[in-house]
Amino acid sequence: MYKRKQTLTDLGKETCFIWGPRQTGKSTLLKTLFPKAIYYDLLLSDEFARLTAKPSLMREEVLLKLPLKEAVIVDEVQKIPPLLDDIQWLIVNHQVQFILCGSSARKLKRSGANLLGGRALRYELHPLIYKEITDFNLARALNHGLLPKHYISEKHEHLLQSYVGEYLKEEIAAEAIVRNIPAFTRFLEIAAFSNGSIVNYKNIARECGVSAVTVKEYFQILIDTLIGQWIYPFQKKPKRRVILSPRFYFFDVGIVNHLLKRKQIEPGSENFGFAFEQFIFQEVTAYSHYSNKNFEIRYWRTASQLEVDFILGDHEVALEIKGVSNTGPQHLTGLKAFNEEYQTKHSIVVSLDPRPRLVGEIKIYPWKDFLDKLWGGEII
Repeated sequence: MYKRKQTLTDLGKETCFIWGPRQTGKSTLLKTLFPKAIYYDLLLSDEFARLTAKPSLMREEVLLKLPLKEAVIVDEVQKIPPLLDDIQWLIVNHQVQFILCGSSARKLKRSGANLLGGRALRYELHPLIYKEITDFNLARALNHGLLPKHYISEKHEHLLQSYVGEYLKEEIAAEAIVRNIPAFTRFLEIAAFSNGSIVNYKNIARECGVSAVTVKEYFQILIDTLIGQWIYPFQKKPKRRVILSPRFYFFDVGIVNHLLKRKQIEPGSENFGFAFEQFIFQEVTAYSHYSNKNFEIRYWRTASQLEVDFILGDHEVALEIKGVSNTGPQHLTGLKAFNEEYQTKHSIVVSLDPRPRLVGEIKIYPWKDFLDKLWGGEII
C-alpha cells in the first residue's frame, strides 16, 4: 500500500471530481479515504446495466439512507452522464457530498452532460511519485513506469502490453470517433517518437496515412482522456526569436517505453536521457497539482536551438534535465541564455551528479536532492 500525496486537500464537505488515467489508483485511494462511503462502481457490468436503464435508482437509494455520515462515491461516472442530474438534485436539496471519479471527462463534455455548474471541486491523480514509494528505485521507475501495478511487477512488459493494447484502444473506441483503429494504433506509436518533442502534424499524418486534421483530433483525444498533455512555449517580450509550437508528453514513462519498444534502459544511453526527463516532468506535474499551486509548466527554445526543458510559473524556475553524472559547461548553455533575458529565482540542472554544486547562478542538483526540495516546497 502506498501513502498517496493526493489527499483531496481542503475538500471538507464539498463535492468533487477526481480524474486520472486508469490504474493510477483512484479507487484504492477513495476506499482508503472514505471507508464508509456508499460506493457505485460503474465498471461492474450489473451496476452499469441497472443504472443505465434507470439512473433515478441511485437517487432513490441515497434518499433512503439519509442523513449520510460520509460521501457517496461514483466510480467511472463518465460512463452514465444522466446520473449527474440526480447528483446535482441531491447536492442542492439534501446537501449530499459526492466524490465523482473517472478516467476521462471527454464523454461528459461531448454529451453536454451536467458538470454541476461549478458546485464541484476538481482534483487529479497521477502515477506514483518518488515520495510515495519506500526504497524508491530509479532504474525500476524508468523501465517499468510508475503505474502502481507496473512499478512493482516483474511482468511489467505484459502489463504494459495489456494496458496499451486493450485499455487505450478500448478508451478511444468508446469515444465513438475513431473508426480506423489500425491508423490510430500506428498514430500512438508515432506519437511516442514525438514524446517530449515539438509535434509536426504533417509528418505524423504522412506516417499514419491520415490527414493532419485527423492527427490533431487524435492528439486532442489523448489530452481529453488524460493520456497526455501539451507543454506550450514560454514567450514574454523575447529578445530572441522563439519556437511557438507545443510539445507533447504522455502521462507515464512506462507507456512510452512500450510504444517505442525500448528494452532495458541503462545510464549513459540516449534512451536513459529521454526517460529521465519524462520522470522529472511527471514529478513536477504531480507536485503542481497536489500542492494546489497549479503553476504553469512551459518550455523555451529559440530559433538558434538554445533550449531550456521546463520553465515553471512566471519564469520563477528554469529547469534543465540532464541524465549525466558530470554536468559540464556544455549542459548550461540554454540556462545561461535564458538568464540573459529573464530574471529567475532558481536556475537548476537536475542530473546524476553525486553532490549538489553552484556554477555561477546555476544550481546543479542530484535528482534526489531536487525532488526532496521540490516536495518540500523549496523550489516553487
